[in-house]
Amino acid sequence: MFHYTVDTTKNLEQTIADLQENLKEEKFGVLWQLDMKDKLNEKGVDFDQPYHILEVCNPVEAKRVLSQNSLVGYFLPCKIAVYEEEGTTRIGMPRPTALIGLIENEEMLGVAKDIENRLIAVIDKTR
Repeated sequence: MFHYTVDTTKNLEQTIADLQENLKEEKFGVLWQLDMKDKLNEKGVDFDQPYHILEVCNPVEAKRVLSQNSLVGYFLPCKIAVYEEEGTTRIGMPRPTALIGLIENEEMLGVAKDIENRLIAVIDKTR
């Protein structure tokens, strides 16, 4: 499956705050956060769905994978989406293994699996 997505009973703001704290435990930081609803409305596009995209990075892991294969930078930083859909808050991400699989490198796939497992654990803890 391309993505990992879970539902939570928390509201959007609390989910994002908890996610940021849980990411720190795995040494991931939020580099940037995009509020799609605000940005699209700012550009004159009517969009009412609360939808946030967080770009997250563990600098040690980023250096490790970029040192092995520069193409991996095409997938960095990792993205985690937090959004509301049909009254439910969802947390999801594209699976790093699905993305890394595109460059066909078994060694990198192992690293991606480790990152994926750690991010899934963060998402599960946040829910």
